[in-house]
Amino acid sequence: MPDVTLLPWSEDDLDLLRRSNTHELMDQLGGPENDEQLRARHERYLRMWREGTGFQFRIVIPGHPEGVGTIGYWRRDEEGVPVLEAGWSVESEYRGQGIAPAAVVAMLDVARAAGETLPVHAYPRVDNPASNAVCRKAGFTLLGEVDFEITPGLILHTNDWVVGLADRPLA
Repeated sequence: MPDVTLLPWSEDDLDLLRRSNTHELMDQLGGPENDEQLRARHERYLRMWREGTGFQFRIVIPGHPEGVGTIGYWRRDEEGVPVLEAGWSVESEYRGQGIAPAAVVAMLDVARAAGETLPVHAYPRVDNPASNAVCRKAGFTLLGEVDFEITPGLILHTNDWVVGLADRPLA
């Protein structure tokens, strides 16, 4: 697996969001955001850290301290049951190098070390073979297909993958 480091989201990471705000990277989430939406997401990531409700990271590889992608997990309720949800994105030029699976495994290790015990779900679209492969490589189990509302009014047909934090990744 590639050498990845996860650094906590900081004030300096807005540019990373801007670099990731491309049609190719954001098509799975409804398309690119305008600057106001990007700033709001950046502030949400910072607020989640302060409140302890979620943890977003910059994915760093050797030679690229500015980051090559983002990854994080946050708390939410699934039909009244608390769970963690995870999401990630790797910039186009760094895809296909094993960075995303390595970052997911590292994120799961960070969550375990932080004492998290809730199951971690990921919801890639069913037509996103790369993200579904990341889930498989990182040790998630496919529960099935679901229609998932990622933002109010935006429902995507996704796969529901889950991993228990007591489970060890297969990657």
